[in-house]
Amino acid sequence: MKTQVAIIGAGPAGLLLSQLLNKAGVSTVVLERQTREYVLSRIRAGVLEWSTVELLRAAGCGDRMDREGIPHDGCYLSTAHGLFRVDFKERCGRQVMVYGQTEVTRDLYDAQDAIGATIIHEAADVALHNLGGDAPYVIYQKDGVTHRINCDYVAGCDGFHGVSRPTIPASVRRDYERVYPFGWLGVLSRTPPAADELIYANHPRGFALASMRNANLSRYYIQVPLSDTVEDWSDDAFWAELKRRLPSRFADTMKTGPSIEKSIAPLRSFVSEPMRWGRLFLCGDSAHIVPPTGAKGLNLAASDVHYLSRALIGACTAGDLSGIDSYSADALARVWQAMRFSWWMTTSLHRFPDQSEFDQKIQESELDYLARSDAAQTAMAENYTGLPF
Repeated sequence: MKTQVAIIGAGPAGLLLSQLLNKAGVSTVVLERQTREYVLSRIRAGVLEWSTVELLRAAGCGDRMDREGIPHDGCYLSTAHGLFRVDFKERCGRQVMVYGQTEVTRDLYDAQDAIGATIIHEAADVALHNLGGDAPYVIYQKDGVTHRINCDYVAGCDGFHGVSRPTIPASVRRDYERVYPFGWLGVLSRTPPAADELIYANHPRGFALASMRNANLSRYYIQVPLSDTVEDWSDDAFWAELKRRLPSRFADTMKTGPSIEKSIAPLRSFVSEPMRWGRLFLCGDSAHIVPPTGAKGLNLAASDVHYLSRALIGACTAGDLSGIDSYSADALARVWQAMRFSWWMTTSLHRFPDQSEFDQKIQESELDYLARSDAAQTAMAENYTGLPF
């Protein structure tokens, strides 16, 4: 099989990249280790930066998002000294869109099907070859048969545990990481959201977040020790703890119900540099992981796709290699800005096991300053709604 770009991974990054490339006349083959049903069952983020919204529209995948997504003009923050709201639209003139990653992925699959894109599921033992030469190729197993894809470029969109990043020699690659000493216990329930916008809560018992997917589907999180397991938390225990951490204004009227999904996610900040080696390009979670506090994971993947699609279209249709040569630097500049913001949100809102009284006072002062400073709220709004590509 021959294609211009082999894409490893059929998550949002891989599918969006394939969609944009095909629309520009660049051929792709997408390889995915799991089944389509498995990919669509993954529960992930639900807040889209406005630049992500516009990129999905440009890809021809925004119609259902525009019908069913919920634009938000701001968010609430709850602290020891009370509740306040940051108005994104007032501070920086932008919004975010609440629309689940599962729905984004479904829309991308539908768009890929509509144009007849090639997506191969259950592709096992994927191996990347000759990435430093002029004729890279990909080997994979399917139904016990070995297959080969000859290509011009390879896009590694296969996530943190995928094959793409480890293919870059250790002598070339440098990884940066911070692992946080807690996790998020998340619950999805068929209940109306607790509020009209997201609530980020800093509480002496730990962080909490009240989020949503739509008018009848809510997503809630509480900070828990890494030693906890899902089995340690019954639905009743979760709801009781969540209500303790949220402002009474919302907790007293919040609707609860059986969880339809429950999981614990560890938090880490991770960046791998460079994001290009030869004819291999890392994209999305294969190159970086952010804590979910700042809602940047899916949005950073979209940012990478913006830069990479532009670079590959230039190279494949016009022989222009300038975007190829600048891809890693362009993508990483935005990655590190989002990494900084996610780190700031995480350290400002969570309680750390070794937090001293001094640390706590600094954290409270940071949030108090945010509550009363127009400049601080503008900075948060600019970063939360998304810095420009």
